[in-house]
Amino acid sequence: MAKRLSVIDAERCVGCQSCMFACARRGGNGGLEGACIGVRSAGGIRKGFVVVVCRACPDPPCAKVCPTDALTPREGGGVCLDRSLCIGCGNCREACPFGAIFWDDDAGKPLVCIYCGYCAHYCPYDVLAHEEVSHDA
Repeated sequence: MAKRLSVIDAERCVGCQSCMFACARRGGNGGLEGACIGVRSAGGIRKGFVVVVCRACPDPPCAKVCPTDALTPREGGGVCLDRSLCIGCGNCREACPFGAIFWDDDAGKPLVCIYCGYCAHYCPYDVLAHEEVSHDA
């Protein structure tokens, strides 16, 4: 069954970015470069943090605007990226209503969640979960 990443409770996020480091490391990068998840301030330490993840849309707008079909809808929602077809136009990034398409500046191509759940294992406060997608989603 298809899985997706979910933000269980953003109020618990302390902004440590452990999820981002884990995601980048899974891709072979040190630091935050290459992460397909984002954590940012919601407007100062008292306002908390925003956790930006791909929501695995059932009808993904990012795939609809891809002129080369580099992004294709995935079973259970979300998309699969074929980097060899991507021309780096950025339409997908602009179309994502959640800002969950990140960008590889060196390659000039999108960074898209692959729904592996690796980042969730490194969140010390259980903000994230790797969940099975229900047929209703």
